[in-house]
Amino acid sequence: MNKNMGTTDKLIRIVVAIIISVLYFTGIISGTIGVIALVAGGIFLLTSVISICPLYSIFGLNTCKIPKK
Repeated sequence: MNKNMGTTDKLIRIVVAIIISVLYFTGIISGTIGVIALVAGGIFLLTSVISICPLYSIFGLNTCKIPKK
């Protein structure tokens, strides 16, 4: 698979994952909603690390900068 996430997109996802983690582990969000948010944060972090978003592939989106030839 080709990478389809740009730097800004990855940074936003990492920040959101950190915020979700802090909210969950401080008890601000809890229960089923907290677990779902924590899983979503984990997915955001994973997709940021590998620079591939499966949903972007399905919908044909790409936030990577295209190198000039």
